Amino acid sequence: MQIIMSHVNTDFDALASLIAAKKLHPEAKVVIPNEQTAPVRQFLTIYRDTFDMTDDHLVKWEEVTGLILVDTASLSRLGNYTKKLDAEKLDITVYDHHPPGSKVVKAARRVIEPVGATVTLLIEEIIRRKIPISSFEATLFGLGLYTDTGSFTFPNTTDRDFQAASFLMKNEMNLEIIQRFADYKLTPGQQDLLNQLFRNAKTYYRDGLKFLVCAYQIDVYLRELATIADKLLDISGADMVLTVVKMEKHVHIVGRCNSNRVNLLPLLEKFDGGGHPQAGSATVKREELEEVLQQVNSHLDLILKPAITAEDIMASPVKMLPPDTKIREAGHLMYRYGHSGYPVVEDDRLIGIITRRDLDKANHHGLGHAPIKAYMSRNPRTIKPETTIEEMQRLIIDNNIGRLPVMEDGQPIGIVTRTDIIEVMHNQELSEDLRRPDIKNLKEEMEKQLPESTNSLLTDISRTAERADMRVYLIGGIVRDLFLERPNDDIDIVVEGNGIDFAEHLRTDYGGSVKMHETFGTASWIHPSGLYIDVTSARLEYYERPASLPDVELSTLSEDLYRRDFTINSMALCLNPEVFGDLVDPFNGQADLRSKTIKVLHNLSFIDDPTRILRAVRFETRFDFLMDKQTESLALNSMARMRDLSAHRIVEEMKRLFKDEDPPGTIKRLFKLTFWQQFGVDDGSAEQSYIHAGQLKMFYEIHKPPAGQKARWFNYFAIPFFTSKKMYLMSQFSLTKRNNKFLQDIRNLSDMEGVERIREPGEFHRFLKHYEDEAIIFMIAKENMENEDIITSYLKRRIDMPIFLTGEDLIREGMKPGPHFRGILLDLEVAVLNGEINSRDEAVEWLHENHMK
Repeated sequence: MQIIMSHVNTDFDALASLIAAKKLHPEAKVVIPNEQTAPVRQFLTIYRDTFDMTDDHLVKWEEVTGLILVDTASLSRLGNYTKKLDAEKLDITVYDHHPPGSKVVKAARRVIEPVGATVTLLIEEIIRRKIPISSFEATLFGLGLYTDTGSFTFPNTTDRDFQAASFLMKNEMNLEIIQRFADYKLTPGQQDLLNQLFRNAKTYYRDGLKFLVCAYQIDVYLRELATIADKLLDISGADMVLTVVKMEKHVHIVGRCNSNRVNLLPLLEKFDGGGHPQAGSATVKREELEEVLQQVNSHLDLILKPAITAEDIMASPVKMLPPDTKIREAGHLMYRYGHSGYPVVEDDRLIGIITRRDLDKANHHGLGHAPIKAYMSRNPRTIKPETTIEEMQRLIIDNNIGRLPVMEDGQPIGIVTRTDIIEVMHNQELSEDLRRPDIKNLKEEMEKQLPESTNSLLTDISRTAERADMRVYLIGGIVRDLFLERPNDDIDIVVEGNGIDFAEHLRTDYGGSVKMHETFGTASWIHPSGLYIDVTSARLEYYERPASLPDVELSTLSEDLYRRDFTINSMALCLNPEVFGDLVDPFNGQADLRSKTIKVLHNLSFIDDPTRILRAVRFETRFDFLMDKQTESLALNSMARMRDLSAHRIVEEMKRLFKDEDPPGTIKRLFKLTFWQQFGVDDGSAEQSYIHAGQLKMFYEIHKPPAGQKARWFNYFAIPFFTSKKMYLMSQFSLTKRNNKFLQDIRNLSDMEGVERIREPGEFHRFLKHYEDEAIIFMIAKENMENEDIITSYLKRRIDMPIFLTGEDLIREGMKPGPHFRGILLDLEVAVLNGEINSRDEAVEWLHENHMK
């Protein structure tokens, strides 16, 4: 016999999971524990006969061979039923959403996944198996889902829970019933206990969080201590509530919290309890309240994760303005750097804050010439480096301000804005990365994936960084490719400080030479081995006009990363010894790598530099990624800016773009993004261009022209213009003699008649002798000729065609020089290509027979 069971003190998720498991295992019997939460008892009083359940006294426990556990993975949570089961002899299946603890039962099948409710896991399986459910079953499953996710507001809620709810709605889930039973009203006894706990509560402040520990003792057992803890959390405004209540002989501990920085499990496990990081419980049998309370208080530090502090998220060094700065000039600086406010400093002392709103008001009244000190906010709120994110959030809300200067020893060392706090509070993955103890370190990945010589070189750079007392980072594609496990030998170094000075330090320490580019604050250190290492000063780029080249000034790593193209390229690895390999990922590029997403850092990215659109397409092709919807929309809206670029900049991007594996796909993608259309190519030529590019790629794989890979990018680039019969528009991108020759060749070849009727390789030579292989293959791929095999055979033969006679040979044979030599030698080449002449002697004989009689 197989039975389905859940934990004692059964809640709605457990009840819903019992019934859902019955849908998946119809041969099994549902055995519900005698102890249930009050709302479940009320529900079963009305609806018990609706369900196919077996009373525990009717179960022949000695005949039980299979156990399906739902909403728990521990036999100990079955209460007294544990004694009736021999786990060693049971075939056990588990469905649970709680984090696995130390008492997880050994099971043949386990489905333990981090969703908001266990019933979600069972609903997913019901959907997969296409098992029909009734409206009432959908309502019960919804009760489990809504109550265990706090109506989808608890931190453990996932998108899978919403999808499960959508399925239930489609199956006529009754929300009125859910609302009636999910909103439990306390009994008078429970309300009294709530009041007593609130009166006896002790408040603790730990690292910016407010904890409430409430203790009380009563002589009777009252249910719904979990509901009471929930209500205490709501009315107290605390970040965490622990209720410690002795009822009869046992002490019951229930914890609830609403901060991701709190994990209750380490404390509850000290008392053999469990649950979720934000909600759990434990029971201590036959202990005194004061003794248990003392232990609880001693373990409070276990539940607290490290705080995110101002030092973790502040922008530093902070840009400041003197008080006599004119309103107009301050506005220009805000526009240039994208800031919405500046600290105002006089004699190294913070005296105020000027915001964009202040400037707008002053400008509205024609006061652009006035100094900012007349309109700044004085006595600004400030914080310390160790101020926590929660404290900063309260200051921002309570004072309705947008930025908090970070002060140390009376000096402003950074600034935290409202946007910084919002990003952290609403991006859990980012906040996890910012916590110093949890920072991801890639040192092992570097040692495994990078060549030994590269690792040795990075270690040398690390030592120099320590000696020079400079913050140094590995940056760019090599960091991205560590995650993708792709080889990358390009070493790009960013220095917070003067990159040229650091390159000189490297040359002094290890030899080699340095090439400096002082305008951009960059240098190339040429290692004695010949390897080039680019060393860049962390810098901010500002675009005076769309599509122009940027102005550059020294800045911080965070601003250097912000100027980059995409989130996946905006990561850095620390190279200083004490933090070697630590990842800096302020825009969560790791997540976009996992989801294979190309995402810009800000909405004006493509306006600043339209070539980034072409780079986005290149990364899509190279990595099999896709732009997210927002980035693609921005690309489409910014594509007209492509016309503002110089031909040289577009050509440089095209060279890189068409080096990748899928030129046909690239052409198709650029049509979708309206790139070709910006330069006069017709929309209607997209499909034919895609086919032409596919044919050309195939021909290149079969017949490799002497020009090799270098010239091919231009040939692919020309296809849409050729297909639209607008080759004259292509000339603006033809920047070399070779490219000009190619364009002229395909123009001439497209006008040539009679080639398709030729059947001998030599005869092709009369038409095609003066055309490059690249142009001929381009035309073959376009025209799809019946005699293309003969043409490709001709191309192969002419590469290796022997030269049996020259003009000098003709003179030695007694012929008088003249223009007719060209025709004679062409006839000879035709005969050689047709296989009629295979040696010099045969060539001489042919000459005498055909031209010297």
